[in-house]
Amino acid sequence: MTTTTATAETDRRTVSGSTPGAARGPRRPGRIRRIGLPYLLLLPALVLELLVHLVPMVIGILMSFKALTRFSIRDWGAAPWSGWDNYKISVDINAPAGEALLHSFWVTCGFTVLSVGLCWLLGTTAAIFLQDTFRGRGLLRTLFLVPYALPVYTAVITWAFMFQHDNGLVNHVLHDQLGLTDKPSFWLIGDNSFIALLTVSVWKGWPFAFLVVMAGLQNIPKELYEAAALDGAGMWQQIRRITLPSLRPVNQVLVLVLFLWTFNDFNTPYVLFGKAAPEAADLISIHVYQTTFATWNFGTGSAMSVLLLLFLLVVTGLYLLLTSRRRKTADV
Repeated sequence: MTTTTATAETDRRTVSGSTPGAARGPRRPGRIRRIGLPYLLLLPALVLELLVHLVPMVIGILMSFKALTRFSIRDWGAAPWSGWDNYKISVDINAPAGEALLHSFWVTCGFTVLSVGLCWLLGTTAAIFLQDTFRGRGLLRTLFLVPYALPVYTAVITWAFMFQHDNGLVNHVLHDQLGLTDKPSFWLIGDNSFIALLTVSVWKGWPFAFLVVMAGLQNIPKELYEAAALDGAGMWQQIRRITLPSLRPVNQVLVLVLFLWTFNDFNTPYVLFGKAAPEAADLISIHVYQTTFATWNFGTGSAMSVLLLLFLLVVTGLYLLLTSRRRKTADV
């Protein structure tokens, strides 16, 4: 009788899940410990990111509200507050500082549109061309990626020598060899400086677009092209109807990254022209540098940097909003 009662009690506990020693879920402290481990591993990188990016950004914003000159930069924390004066000077297009900043802004916009467009066009064309298997394809892929693999300073310095007026390779080919110009051109001063800057930017930027698009093409099934060919679609129709629509998510990210890199590019004009860029190639990054360190007007330069940051944030937000809406519309 006692054995029967004990067996019934054991069955009841087994059914109700209260059997002593039965398998239970993981303890809460262990689960928290496992969840918190990835964040703990990311903590050093997060701290370094804050130190490298966020802290200087906050300091730059504070400096934009101060009257900082060469006389007060040593103890910038004790410099007098100027309020919105630095921003008013930067956006006043009737004043010399605002007019120069507006000119630099439009030059940067035109340069960015042309550079990003040409980089995307050349990269996409080369990636599509190298999709087919042929002899020497691996060699061409390697050669196309050389400008992207070279250090920026090495590449730009090489182009600076090539653009020299008297003994540069560009004038030697265009004037001496091909006879396309009446006389050797000045590429690093005057209006031609914009063409020189655009050439260098596209040369070192399009391999990145080529690499990204080439990776995106690997995700397009070959069966789509085979079916389109059986239906009588030509090469241009396949590119228009299959390739470009399939690459839309890749191109959205690619264009945004190229835009941010090009609009903020400082190394290329600085190495190519030096501290004083020509008026035709006065990008906003080099203009802010000249305002800050050439005239020692750190408050106004900081205000220009903050305005540039706000502009990029607004453009990036609008771009992401429009692309997300377009993607949702296409999915529907």
